Formats: sequence, structure tokens, C-alpha cells
Amino acid sequence: MVSGGGTGGHIFPAVSIANAIKILRPDAEILFVGAEGRMEMERVPQAGYKIIGLPVRGLIRPLWSLRNIGVMIDFLKSRSMVKSIIKDFKPQAVVGVGGYASSPTLNAAHAMGIPCIVQEQNSYAGVTNKSLAKKAAKICVAYDGMERFFPKERIVMTGNPVRQSLLQCKATKQEARRAFGLDEEKLTVLVIGGSLGARTINDAIAQSIDKFQTNGIQVIWQTGKYYAAECESIADEYYTAHAGERMVRPQAFITDMAMAYRAADLVVSRAGASSISELCLLGKASILVPSPNVAEDHQTKNARALSDKNAAVFCADKDARAQLADIAISLVNDHRKLAMLEQEVKKMAFYDSAEVIAKIVIGEAESAKPMING
Repeated sequence: MVSGGGTGGHIFPAVSIANAIKILRPDAEILFVGAEGRMEMERVPQAGYKIIGLPVRGLIRPLWSLRNIGVMIDFLKSRSMVKSIIKDFKPQAVVGVGGYASSPTLNAAHAMGIPCIVQEQNSYAGVTNKSLAKKAAKICVAYDGMERFFPKERIVMTGNPVRQSLLQCKATKQEARRAFGLDEEKLTVLVIGGSLGARTINDAIAQSIDKFQTNGIQVIWQTGKYYAAECESIADEYYTAHAGERMVRPQAFITDMAMAYRAADLVVSRAGASSISELCLLGKASILVPSPNVAEDHQTKNARALSDKNAAVFCADKDARAQLADIAISLVNDHRKLAMLEQEVKKMAFYDSAEVIAKIVIGEAESAKPMING
């Protein structure tokens, strides 16, 4: 069983691990457990796997809110549901990748004597994974120093799995730019704020269209679905008033990220664990703008893990509106700095992470004791 989700940053690694298990053991049966109404309930079936949804949801701030009584009831209900799912499916191992569903799933699995594997994607472990790790047979991590959070003897350095399609793209930079309707030779910046978008990054780009235009820099701008209409309207208004080639191209969602990465000289991104893993594996120079709206401010810690090693440029969210465009324009024109960032970020890449984790899961499953009383 594989449990977790909520964002692409959790779902993509989960599916990658499942795919790697199927390659190593084609006879394996895999069941996902997610949270009702969350992204995994759509994306996992699209990847070819069955998923069961739980009514679990996150705690409401402030924590003393009476509405959290309902949250706890849903958690207990979810834990009970997982026990029934386990009795029916009879898994030999359970993997938790983070997200609301991981907690009740791994708690129930551990209580029933099933080996649990936690996959911690960030450089700073969240409360849920720190709690679950006490019950885990193995904790798969992507950063040094994770013994601050987990029992050292159970930690395995694996890196974070990424979408295999990103590594399989053979297009040249020029071919990728043509695919986006861009000039083959002009400097190109890819801006991604996650599948839902990022208000601060979008504001920074929207107010700087003229700067990119004047400097002859192309921008592939993933706005996220919530901000798409607003950002497209701003771009249309600018280009209606100013003649010339459209250098800044907003779109709600990029379906072919492999081509988008290939087209770019520089990437502007949030600092989610999956995004950083992709940048490392692909060797892309980047400006990281950590989201301030995440648990334990883990994106800032992820970004600093790269910027402290000259593998990325750090831009605080609070400074992005005023500084991001200028930093991007200066950096994309600095070929020596781009090359240095590309060289250093490649040193932080982990290859074959999904396969390494899959082997750990298979090993735990093969050594598991059979469930008693099914």
C-alpha cells in the first residue's frame, strides 16, 4: 500500500515508487490510499492505480478551534477504515509519502504489525513524519543531517523520486523553444509556482512584463489555475498597448514539463522537495522563492540547502515583488554564473531514487510476517 498526496510534490514520488516496484516485481499488487477531494484521487487513477479515499483532513488554525473536534472524528474514522482496507488487501508493506492520508494509514498499519516505510522529501521533517518515523522500519531521506529528526539507524539516503518523463526527453533547447512558439535563440526563463500557482511570483512577473520585453527575454510563465485568468488579462492588456513580439507567455498549467525545462536557461520556482529534486537531476540553474505558507517553513530550509552550496539563488518571498524580475534578468544574462549554478546543482542529484526506495519496500515486504486472522 502507498499512502499520501495532497500536492503534486507528494503524488509524483508516490507514483514513481509504485512504477519502480512494478518494474522490479511485475507480480506486485499495489493499492493507494489518499484523502477524499484531494489531487491524488484524480492523478493516481490516471497513472493506472486503484486508490481509496479517506475523509481525513488537516487541523484548522487556531488549534483550539472547536472545528478540530470534527477533524479528529474524521481522523479516527479514517483509521478505522484503513484497518478494514488492510484486512481486505493484506499488504506486506506500507509506504507513506506525506499528506493527510499518511498519518491514519501508517498508524493503523503499524498497529497491525505491518512494516512501514516513510519517505521524507524535505530537509526539515514535518510533525507528521517525525511522529510516524518512530514506527517506521526505514526512513528514506534526500538531505544530510536528518538524524536531527529520525533514529539514525533507520535512515537511508535515497533522494527523492521524480517523474521519469523528465529524464527521457531528448529534445534540443531549440526544439523545445519551438514547441512553445518561442524564438530558438533568445534567452528564456521558466517560471513555475506549483500546480496551484504562487501569488507573489505571479505578481512579480505581471508587474515586470515591460522589463522582460525591453531586455529581449522570453518567459514561459505557469500561473496556476487560480491566477490564470488574471495573469492572461494583464499580459493581453500590455500587448494590446505595446506592439511587438509576445515575450511573456502566461498559461495556467504546463502539461509537458520536460520540454519546458529543456527550453529554459533559468528556472524560477518555489522550493518544494520535488521541484528541487528535478532541478538537481536536470542540472538547471534556478532562483528559488520559498513559500512562507508551509509547515515548519520547510521550503526555506530546502532552498537554503542549495543556495548555501552555490547551487541556486535564494530570493525571499517578501522580497520577490520588488527584486525577483531584476535578479532573473541579471542572472540569465550572466553565462558564467549560470554555468556555475548548473555545475553545483548537479552535484546534489540522486539518481535512480525510485528504484532504490522500491528495493527497500520489496525487502521489507518479503521479510514481513504473514497477517494473522487476515
